[in-house]
Amino acid sequence: MVQKPQAKRGRPRAYDPDTALARAMAAFWDAGYAATSLDDLSAATGMNRPSLYGAFGDKRALYLKTLAGYRAAARAALKTALAEDRPLPEALRRVYAAALGLYLAGDNGARGCFLIGTAATQAVLDPAVRAVFADGLHEIDAAFAARIRFAQARGELRRDADPAALARIASAILHTLALRARAGENRAALEATAEAGIALICGEKPGA
Repeated sequence: MVQKPQAKRGRPRAYDPDTALARAMAAFWDAGYAATSLDDLSAATGMNRPSLYGAFGDKRALYLKTLAGYRAAARAALKTALAEDRPLPEALRRVYAAALGLYLAGDNGARGCFLIGTAATQAVLDPAVRAVFADGLHEIDAAFAARIRFAQARGELRRDADPAALARIASAILHTLALRARAGENRAALEATAEAGIALICGEKPGA
């Protein structure tokens, strides 16, 4: 019996893709897409240019991958926060608290939302980024609308309330929290804005 020679193992990766993407995202998040150079990305990830190209493609492809990763994480966080195990005001409060925890973080200061902070400018010149940006915003709208419809069916909101319109208000609160956090507004002021938005969305229960 002749033994087949064992296949040689490929050279192991010298980087962790998830870690590299997280570090690339941090670089884009702080400076924006246009101002982040390949040298910046190499320094952030610890990978040289050939390695970056081999792993992720060019700078634009790497940026699109970071957007996809951010959206996936945001989608999961939103699903958890909007779980139907508590009243709508508490669910919204969880969303905004989690968002503020993210928006106010950053080694160089509050960074706001990665999607809004970076894609809003790049979307003007790049149709692919514009599409990702729009899809991300609409996905958040849809998550809020579904949760608001559930609350309406459970009697927490008036029957004539418009879930789609209220969802856009809920999203708009996220947007302003992101922008104001990046502008340096303090947590107390941002939390007060979120509370005012929750009161506007939820209003009074029927018969209250």
